[in-house]
Amino acid sequence: MSENKPAVTSLVVDAEAGTTASAKKPASRSGGKKSGSQNRRKSRELVLKAVYRGMLNDSELSQVFRDMRDDPDYNKADEAYFKHLLQAVTENLTAIDGKIVGFIDRTLEELSPVEHAILRIAGCELMFDLSIPYRVVINEGVELAKVFGGTDGHKYINGVLDKFAADVRAAEVKAARS
Repeated sequence: MSENKPAVTSLVVDAEAGTTASAKKPASRSGGKKSGSQNRRKSRELVLKAVYRGMLNDSELSQVFRDMRDDPDYNKADEAYFKHLLQAVTENLTAIDGKIVGFIDRTLEELSPVEHAILRIAGCELMFDLSIPYRVVINEGVELAKVFGGTDGHKYINGVLDKFAADVRAAEVKAARS
C-alpha cells in the first residue's frame, strides 16, 4: 500500500451563516459511475454534517433538511437514505447517546463534536438498521473519522464501535468471529 494518502477533508463550519462545507475533497480511488455504497457514503457524510451542525447550532430538523440540499454533495447522495438516516438519528438521540456512554472513556461532553456525531450515526445504524452488516457500519464510521475527524480519531471510533456492535449485535458479532 502506498504512503501517498489523499488530501484530508475537513469540516468547515460557518457559524454566522449556519452552514457546513467540506474544505477539500479527498482523491477518488475509482472513476466512473458511483455505486450504491458510494451514494450511501455520501449520504452518511451529509448526515454527519447535519448532525454536527445540529449539535453546534440547535437547528430544527426541517431547516437542516432544507440547508443540506444546498450542499454540493447532495446530488451525489442517496437522498432517501440521507433523509431516513438523519431522521432516525434525530429521533433516537437519547437511546443512542445512552448506549455510547457505556463504551467511551470520557463524558459525552468531552468527545469532539465530530467524533460524537460519527458515533451517533454509526450507533443508529447498529441499533436500528440490522440490514447493514455490523462490519460495514464500523468501516463507514472509521472512514468518516479518517476524513473528518482528528489525527487518530478513527482508531478511537473503531474501538468504541467494536464494543458497541458486540453489545447490540452480539449474535452477529459472535457468528462472524467463530
